[in-house]
Amino acid sequence: MSSHVDEYGRPSPPLAGDESATLLGFLDYQRATLAWKCGGLDAAGLKATVGVTSMTLGGMLKHLAYVEDDWFTRWLHGRDRPAPWNTVDWGADPDWEWNSAAADTSEELFALWENSVSRSRVAIGEALADGGLDRLARRTWANGQAPSLRWILCHMIEEYARHNGHADLIRESVDGQTGE
Repeated sequence: MSSHVDEYGRPSPPLAGDESATLLGFLDYQRATLAWKCGGLDAAGLKATVGVTSMTLGGMLKHLAYVEDDWFTRWLHGRDRPAPWNTVDWGADPDWEWNSAAADTSEELFALWENSVSRSRVAIGEALADGGLDRLARRTWANGQAPSLRWILCHMIEEYARHNGHADLIRESVDGQTGE
């Protein structure tokens, strides 16, 4: 990983790292971008919306915590969903993480996301030691195919990058903060 951290607390991905270091560097950069966009806001700031969307920064934190756990715990390793995801009636509310975030404090949302990221880092390390980027997920799609760790990392970079674009707009509407 890179030792350079920018003025927003984001670690720079390595310029000449191997494939694993580069993918993990870009994922950590996107994670840090989300932390920057959501950082320093109170509950009202994390509940703000923009335009016609109901998307909030708090919902985004909770959604990405869920996505971290879903891909790196459930899909990659085939493990049961950890709390709180294992208690949710997903059939009754398929967008539970987005909808329930409004009842959570900013501290709860950040702790949930940070704990999910920590679990993901451990899970990624286990998979890298057990097959590297070619390591296939333990869960498969209905057709029997399983994504590789490489695919999951690229998907997670895309997931964060897409939501970080949303976060830019919402954060600017809250307090005018702009940036990359």
